[in-house]
Amino acid sequence: MGIEGDLREEFDRWERAQTATFTVLPYVLLAVSVGIALLQLPAYLPVVLGLSAAVALWLLWFHTLHPHTLRAGYYAGLLTMAAGLAALAPWYGLFAFAGYPQAFQYLTGRWRYAGAAATAMISAMAFLGGITKISAENLWWVLLGVSVLSIVLAGAVFYFVEMAYQRNELQKQALTELHEANLKLEAALAENAGLHARLLVQAREAGVLDERQRMAREIHDTLAQGLAGILTQLQAAEQTAAEPEALGRHVANATNLARESLIEARRTVHSVEPSVLAEARLPEAIGEVTRNWSAANSVDAVLTTTGDARPMHTDVEVALLRTAQEALSNVAKHARAKRVGLTLSYMPDLVTLDVRDDGVGFAPNVKRANGSTNGGFGLSGMRQRVQRLAGRLDIESEPGRGTAISATVPAIPAGGAR
Repeated sequence: MGIEGDLREEFDRWERAQTATFTVLPYVLLAVSVGIALLQLPAYLPVVLGLSAAVALWLLWFHTLHPHTLRAGYYAGLLTMAAGLAALAPWYGLFAFAGYPQAFQYLTGRWRYAGAAATAMISAMAFLGGITKISAENLWWVLLGVSVLSIVLAGAVFYFVEMAYQRNELQKQALTELHEANLKLEAALAENAGLHARLLVQAREAGVLDERQRMAREIHDTLAQGLAGILTQLQAAEQTAAEPEALGRHVANATNLARESLIEARRTVHSVEPSVLAEARLPEAIGEVTRNWSAANSVDAVLTTTGDARPMHTDVEVALLRTAQEALSNVAKHARAKRVGLTLSYMPDLVTLDVRDDGVGFAPNVKRANGSTNGGFGLSGMRQRVQRLAGRLDIESEPGRGTAISATVPAIPAGGAR
């Protein structure tokens, strides 16, 4: 951008200087010729001065005030008067030199070369002393030879000047195209900057939404389930108030659930893994959850592990643990089951958790009160967890025939990238 601007400024400065020179040069050469005429006092001085005044008016009208009017006619008239002046006073050959830049300025194509040839002939006549001397000394052949030589030299110079002019025009065109391309590039960069800013806003909003969903899932999987369990134990304690042993067991279960829920709530706030995973591997953690759930709900629950049980990425283990907790919580709240079976299967590329119960079942595709066919927030949260890991959640159930939930996620090893 800086180089392009410098080049454009250089071209503009050169063009302004050229235009100023072409505008002033005829007047300067005419003034010098008139000055010499006043010093030399030729025989036809009044005619020379009158013709000089006519040339000055001609220049003023067509060259300065109306430069785009009768361009070829103006040039022809100028050369005619310059030839007359040079014939009467040879030193007007200085003024005749203005015919070269004027030809380039006002003529086009081959007419430029014709104008240069006519100017060369006038200059040759002035060089030999004017028409009077040529006639007196019979210098016509000399005039012809000097004219031919001048025409050849002027034509050669004009050719190279025209080549330089065309190259200059091409450079100007290239600069113009470069300027337009830079403007488009600046517009594209500005548009990209705006798009980048919008993407940052969207990414920030998506991050906020993702964090809200994460917190909602964690609260549901920890506090909500814990409070539901505490409520269940307290209700059971209320019903067994006359049985001290059962009452004590239910109160103790409620206390343990409250303590575990408080620990999990603190870990959720600090975004760390569940306490059972912090202290054991995934099979042992799910096994502990299963045993505690079975003892608290008086329902037989068994975990079976198959395949090569190996450490997985934290997100994988958390997703499967929360799925197990939510599935068991749903069994306790809705299924009225007598037996639950969990299977944790390690395969080369996948890890699958299956939870099956023999409860009352339900119709998975029936719309709920909120209009969703994905079940309540618990099932939706499970599905979101596994889908964030490019996994899937399958639910099979029929009224009266129990429920089977299968969560499958990639087997991302511990320390691996998601």
